[in-house]
Formats: sequence, structure tokens, C-alpha cells
Amino acid sequence: MNIQVLPEHKLSSVAPLKPYSNAEKKEVELILVKNQNGAQHVNSSIVPSPSSHGCPPVSSEDEERETWSKKIDFLLSVIGFAVDLANVWRFPYLCYKNGGGAFLIPYILFLVIAGMPLFYMELALGQYNRQGAATVWKICPVFKGVGYTVIIIALYVGFYYNVIIAWSLYYLFSSFTSELPWLKCGNSWNSINCTDPKLLNGSFLGNGTSYSKYKFTPAAEFYERGVLHLHESKGIQDLGLPRWQLTLCLMAVVFILYFSLWKGVKSSGKVVYITATMPYIVLFVLLIRGVTLPGAMDGIRAYLHIDFKQLNNPTVWIDAATQIFYSLGAGFGVLIAFASYNKFDNNCYRDALLTSTVNCVTSFFSGFAIFSVLGYLAFKHGVNIEDVATEGAGLVFIIYPEAISTLPGSTFWAIVFFIMLLTLGIDSSMGGMEAVITGLTDDFKILKRNRKLFTFATAFGTFLVALFCITNGGIYVLTLLDTYAAGTSILFGVLVEAIGVSWFYGVDRFSEDIERMMGFKPGLYWRLCWKFVSPAFLLFVVIASIVTSTGAKYDDYVFPRWSNVLGWGIAMSSMLFVPFYAIYKFTIVPGTWKERIAYCITPEHEHHLVAEGNVRQFKLKHWLAI
Repeated sequence: MNIQVLPEHKLSSVAPLKPYSNAEKKEVELILVKNQNGAQHVNSSIVPSPSSHGCPPVSSEDEERETWSKKIDFLLSVIGFAVDLANVWRFPYLCYKNGGGAFLIPYILFLVIAGMPLFYMELALGQYNRQGAATVWKICPVFKGVGYTVIIIALYVGFYYNVIIAWSLYYLFSSFTSELPWLKCGNSWNSINCTDPKLLNGSFLGNGTSYSKYKFTPAAEFYERGVLHLHESKGIQDLGLPRWQLTLCLMAVVFILYFSLWKGVKSSGKVVYITATMPYIVLFVLLIRGVTLPGAMDGIRAYLHIDFKQLNNPTVWIDAATQIFYSLGAGFGVLIAFASYNKFDNNCYRDALLTSTVNCVTSFFSGFAIFSVLGYLAFKHGVNIEDVATEGAGLVFIIYPEAISTLPGSTFWAIVFFIMLLTLGIDSSMGGMEAVITGLTDDFKILKRNRKLFTFATAFGTFLVALFCITNGGIYVLTLLDTYAAGTSILFGVLVEAIGVSWFYGVDRFSEDIERMMGFKPGLYWRLCWKFVSPAFLLFVVIASIVTSTGAKYDDYVFPRWSNVLGWGIAMSSMLFVPFYAIYKFTIVPGTWKERIAYCITPEHEHHLVAEGNVRQFKLKHWLAI
């Protein structure tokens, strides 16, 4: 450690300096590094030179950076973001479809070798550099484009994710009746083909149509005709005007998001006390009610049945890999943004293990609440579990509501269920919007000075675009965005991010950063995962995503070719930030070609070393280091 000694005339009035013990050295070093990263400002006569620890010089903006009021605010925010609708509407069905308990083998494997390492990497990256997804790339400037990529993707997701929350709110309001509106036919939105579920049984559906795909039940018609008004649209080219009921619900959702985020983590950290904990209470209550229903055990047995033969199917492994990636939420810039408001010496290693484990356990646990009720519905209609099992919106807006509408006290159960969906969606949407706001305000100081106004502009902008998703044909727009906005593009973004941190910045240097924060260096396992396993895993998922891509699809509707071209245009609009920014950066830095490359791949606080010709990345030792 480089320490400047006090002048000689000062020493005459103080006691002789004693040698530092190892513990004292560590404490002094931690204070100095914390000072340089803006966690706190310490007036001390022991001052390191700016490059003595490889740390960027302190800035006034970093000194003023707010932090979470309490550690629990951060943990609940991360859990609330990671635990979203997909934990309830996708994982249980994937587990059931792909061999039940056998599916947990690839799922847990990918969690341990890729999910957790990526989760840990993003938390450490944000916490050490105390910056959002774009400016965090001061560690390797040429990769700043990937920061813009993930910010744009988070914005795109907000366009349609808020619509799903608005649907939940509409269902919640519709539940405040003595008889749920999706229980019987005969309503203004029902067609002449509407069929009472009591008349439906296995023999009636003997034409190959599963119960979950039958479109003429009261619940299915309430969703598609009463909520979406899908019957009034001929396709994505025939949208119509936004529906005023859904517009009001969407407006309410956007207002909730704005007032949750306008004061930064000081306000959002309090909202998650409700939104992150409520789903667990509701899931537990629904599970207790579910297991008491006839047929519930059949549903749970179907969920947990073990079929090891399924592991021979490559689709199972692809499903496990993509589910673990999307479920944890790495790559959207949210974890980096949340961690950037931590105290510098926070133990983000423990946080990563805890929150990623909680997320995956929640997915597994939710399957019991879902399949106990699906077992009951199958029993009631005399069909197999496979006839009622489904995923996505069809599960939470048709099948599950239909099942609870037949229970005593159905109004109460519907209200509780849709409150759970609302809270699951709100804190995940808050995370995505915070990634956009933090990422751009850290990059553009004028936005930082006007955070409340920028937060309002972001929320209002997502509201305007989301209006396209609540028209009569809005479900087609939503499906197109869901397929392309955060599909291959987010996988590509995280792959580039992992390569940028592990190879160009360097796993050894990244590990030293973590050691400065927490006092211990990541083990060999984590370093190997960051350098080799995680990038290989992401490359596998990217290739699988491209190979298995079939374009946008909604039931039997075939999207026109131009819409799929538009979808790829949306995907490319975010991915192209990576090469375009790299080219831009290369053209604006001075020097020869070799010097420009050096400036582009060297951390900003080490640019003085480039002038000296001491470029770490030009040495083989850098690329071999672990």
C-alpha cells in the first residue's frame, strides 16, 4: 500500500508510528478504497495516490450517491424483481411438461454453474463501481454500448409488461361482485357458442381439443371477448382504438410505478415491503386451500412425477437453461442498478446466493399451489391433468380463475389471487424502470438533476406506447414485443457483458475489486465459471434461441411476414448499440490504431498507462489469468 508519510516537523508532536498489523492495514485499505468509490468521504492524513489500488478517482457525484435505507430494502427489491409472473405461470408447467422432478436436474445444474455466477457478477459490478448499466463500463469503455442495449431492452419490456399488470387490475376490479363474471354464459360479451363448463366432459372434447384450449367456456370468452375484445380484430393490421377500461387500469399502474420510483430507492425500497412479501402470503393461502380440494393430490402427483427419459430430449435442457436465465433476471441492468446503491462493503456474495435461491424455491413452491387447483379442475370435468395444464396468460387469466370461481367464497379467492398477480408484476416492472432511470441519469447529469421529471417522462412514455397493446388487436402487438424485444437480444447482451467483464477487464482484476469490498477473494469455482462456464452457457442459449425460433405466434393466428420483419427490427435496434458504440468510441479517441484499441479496452482511470505504453491487455498474462 502506497502511504505518504507526514512531514518531519509534524512528527515531533506525535507519538512514533508503530508498524501496522495485518488487520489495521486491511482496515485502512478498506477506508481508502471506500473513499475512492464514493461510499463515504474520509479526511485522513493517510492518502493513497489515485492509482495505488487500481481504483477510479472519487467524484462529487459518487460522494452524493444515495444508498438503501436498510439492507432489507435492497434484498426485497432484488427478490421482488426476480420473482415475477413467470415464476407462477411458466415454471410449474415447464416442470410438469419436461419430466416433473427430473426437470430439476438440469434446472439446478444451470442455476449453480451459470445462474448464480451471473447474478453474483452483476451485483458485484454495480456495487463496486456505483454506476448504472451504461456508465459501469468505465472499466472497459468499448463495451458501453451493451449498457445501452440492456437499458433499451428494459424499456421495451416495460411497454408490454405493464399491460399484463393492467389486465390483473381489471380482473381485480371485476372480482368485486357476488357472482364472478366469468362463471356463466349470458353476458353481453359472450358468443352464441358459449358453453356451460358443467356440460363439458372428456367425451364432449373427444375431437382432440384439450380443455385448456377450448375457446367457448365463460372464462375463456371473458378473457378474449370481455377483456381483450379480440373478436373485433382481424389481426395485427386491424388494431382499433384503445379500450377505455384498460386505459384507466394502465394509467393506474403507471401512476403506482411513478410514485414508487420518483424519489429513488428511498421510496421504492419501502413499496417492496408490500409487493415482495404479499405473493408469498397469498401463495401459501392458495396452497392450503388447494390441497383440501378433491383431485388436488392427483394434480400434485402429476407435477412431481419423475420421468428420467425426458432428459434425453434436448428441448428439456434448452427449456431449463432459458428458464433459469429469464427467471433470475440477469442482463436487464436491474441488478447492476440496485447494487449501485449498496454500501461499498456490503456482502453481495451472500446476497447473490440468498436471493437467487429464494427465487428458484419460489418457482418450485408455486407449482404446488397451481397444480393442486388444476387437479381439482380436471377432477371436476372428468378429464386428465394434461387437458387442463397450460402456461402463460391462459393459466392465470382463464384456467385458474375458472377453477376458483366454482369454490365457496369465490369472490374472496379471486380478489386474493389477482392481488398476488398485481404485486408480482408491480415490483418487477419497478425494477425494469429503475434500470432505465439509473442507467441514463448516471450517464447524463442533466437527467440526474431532474430525476423526478425524467421518471415521469419515462413512465408516461411507456404508457403511450402501451396503448397499442390495449386495442382490440393489442394482444398481437404484445405477443410480437414479447417474442422479439427481450428474446435473442437480451441473451446477446449478457453474453457480451460476460465476455467484457471476464476477458477484457479480467477475472483476476474483478476478483481483486471484490476483495477490496468484502475482504475476501472469490474462490476458484466462481472465477472459472465467470471466465469459461458462463460465457459458454450463454453462447449455448443464444444459439438454441436462434435455432428454435419460430417467429411470433398466438394460438392459431399466423402473423404476417412483415410483422416478423418488424419484430427482428425491434430486436436489432437494441443489439446494434454494441457494434455502433464500439465504432464510435474507436473513432473519437486519439492516437494510432494500436493506441486507440488500448484506450478502448483499458479502464478509464488507467488511461495514463496507455500513454506510457503499459497496456495490460496487450500481454498474454492478462488473457491467461484466472
